[in-house]
Amino acid sequence: MNISLNITETIQEWLMSMMPEGAASIAAMVLVALIYLVIFAVAGLYLVLLERKVAAWFQLRIGPNRVGYWGLLQTMADALKLVSKELTGTIKADKFLYNLAPYFVIVSSLMALAVFPFTKEFQAFDINIGIFFLIAISSVGVIGILLGGWSSNNKFALIGAMRSGIQTISYELSVGLSLLTMVLLTGSLQLSEIVESQKEGWLILQGHVPAIIAFMVYMIAGTAETNRAPFDMVEAESELGAGFHTEYSGMKFAYFFLAEFINMFIIAAIATTVFFGAWLSPFGITESLPWLGVFWFLGKTLILVFLMMWFRWTFPRLRVDQLLTLEWKYLLPINLVNILIMAIIVWLNLTIKF
Repeated sequence: MNISLNITETIQEWLMSMMPEGAASIAAMVLVALIYLVIFAVAGLYLVLLERKVAAWFQLRIGPNRVGYWGLLQTMADALKLVSKELTGTIKADKFLYNLAPYFVIVSSLMALAVFPFTKEFQAFDINIGIFFLIAISSVGVIGILLGGWSSNNKFALIGAMRSGIQTISYELSVGLSLLTMVLLTGSLQLSEIVESQKEGWLILQGHVPAIIAFMVYMIAGTAETNRAPFDMVEAESELGAGFHTEYSGMKFAYFFLAEFINMFIIAAIATTVFFGAWLSPFGITESLPWLGVFWFLGKTLILVFLMMWFRWTFPRLRVDQLLTLEWKYLLPINLVNILIMAIIVWLNLTIKF
């Protein structure tokens, strides 16, 4: 099955009615890129606001409530402040790599967003290796962190960058194996096909207990991969200042800061797509209203984002040795056994379908 409905083709067909094919292709790519840049910026800003509101709720505080109704314009004001800040840095920094590093982080996050099926039609690129692409592109962001820490010529930043490399490489194994467990269930890496296979029931239900275990391991490993508490040894403020981005200011710091929240959205969006049917409603209750798909997708994703924020404001920070022990001694063996059990379930055709 090859489901290729996406907004890129729709926009390109519309533009071809007004201009030559070559120009229409280039214009379509530029237009789609602008659409996703807007989504990227707005999502990042309001995830920051959501984090601050959730933190205030957990700690019995009010949170942002001055700029705009209910504080809704607070992060807009913060963004304007960061734009106006002076871009400072160390004299002995490697200028080229120092300036390049934030773009690795921000571009890899933006590329990952492009393959998500927000609805059946709202998907920029529907490629047949969607899951593989997401795992691969999410690994690129750590290069920006390593470059930023090393090129800053700051020992605290370098330690933070090294910790990030260890942490990200370790937990990517569990993220990848968790998703591979679900790929066994669907037999496809293409995100649109994975969603279509869930019309008979979300994969977290079709796959019995192994699917639930895969989801739990994925969320733990995904939280660690995004360098968020309780796995934020990369930015351990008590010992490293701000960690790998200590020497960054203004918009360059904002890129790193924004990318963390977008990566959290990406981890939650992957879980929504692979485990919870993406834009599909429970038991097809709104199948006759396809335009509601984007609300189902965003609703499920934001619930998982809230869960990750709940982790942050509940658990204490782990030590480095505890962080690595959790991955190598617990999550990885659980994942390996779990993928074997899932293979047996698929082989014996024991999946649950509605």
